[in-house]
Amino acid sequence: MKIIGCDFHPAMQQIAVFDTETGEYSEHQLSNGNGEAEQFYRALSGPCLIGIEACGNSHWFIDLLERLGREVRVGDAAKIRASYVRKQKTDKRDASHILTLLLEKRFPTLWTPSRQERDQRQLLIHRHKLVQMRARVKNGLQHLALNQGVQRKNKLWNKTGQKMLNQLPLEGWTDVRRQDSLALLTQLDQQIGQLDQAVEQAAESHPEARLLLQQKGVGPITALAFALTIGDVSRFAHSNQVASYLGLIPAEYSSSNKRRLGSISKQGNSFLRMLLVEAAQTATRLDPQFHKHYVHLCRNKPRAVAKVAAARKLAVRLYWILRTAQEAQKAVLIESSSRVPLVGESQTEILIERSRIQQRA
Repeated sequence: MKIIGCDFHPAMQQIAVFDTETGEYSEHQLSNGNGEAEQFYRALSGPCLIGIEACGNSHWFIDLLERLGREVRVGDAAKIRASYVRKQKTDKRDASHILTLLLEKRFPTLWTPSRQERDQRQLLIHRHKLVQMRARVKNGLQHLALNQGVQRKNKLWNKTGQKMLNQLPLEGWTDVRRQDSLALLTQLDQQIGQLDQAVEQAAESHPEARLLLQQKGVGPITALAFALTIGDVSRFAHSNQVASYLGLIPAEYSSSNKRRLGSISKQGNSFLRMLLVEAAQTATRLDPQFHKHYVHLCRNKPRAVAKVAAARKLAVRLYWILRTAQEAQKAVLIESSSRVPLVGESQTEILIERSRIQQRA
């Protein structure tokens, strides 16, 4: 069996190869653009194990190895680097270090989404990019209106506001900018509307996302993004790991008997974190328990901190909905404890009845 440590770059890759049968060790530098790397992996005989750091622009390479029937493991780049103590960093050292981790069974393997899940992620990212473009176009039109003394804020986008915007006495290139921006805004609205329909269909066809839609304040975009980002929910032992995975826990700098907590770590998927913060603000209006929790936090904390806390609470609830495969109201009872054991259907009904009795009392 050949075990290969690969230090991947968009233009080339440095690999370290070890043959477990003969004990032979070799190093190679392969070019990606001229097909040299593909020819090398096609020519390999027998079983192979290939380790690679998680990095961008490597999907084509991983797909190629999977089509060739090679076993691929994608590793956590931060943990791989943290396990290397020397300050000399070269491509050869990196490839050799990845090989060493594979041989010593210390390679920090990551969960990787399927091709279909990656494609659905692109749907969400594409829509998000278009929404950002539309926001910039609207801001530009608002700027033109303000320079003419027209201040309508959101009312600028209704029929009356659009009519007023078209009637502004603009000349020269300013008028050209207005017309082009309005045409671009119309085109973006149409494209985003089509993508919204595609997201709704994808969420309805995804079993986990369809389960998350039962939670008040969670729409198709947040439900689908959460399901695609979390993936196999069983890889998280408790809800604290989910909050850490999404960067919703505070950074900590503690030593001895002193504990120092900072702002949230912001590690993980920033897109999903943004969606959770937005969905949490809707949940605080629609869900009585979320509203009570949010109002309580606002008494002692800034509103920005309370919103992030609500986003973490929402992430925990969504985690338990997926973990127990229960509807939202049944998952509420166990979301408060990160280490509570999972319960069966009969035990869940007992907990619900106890909660009702306590509320009456």
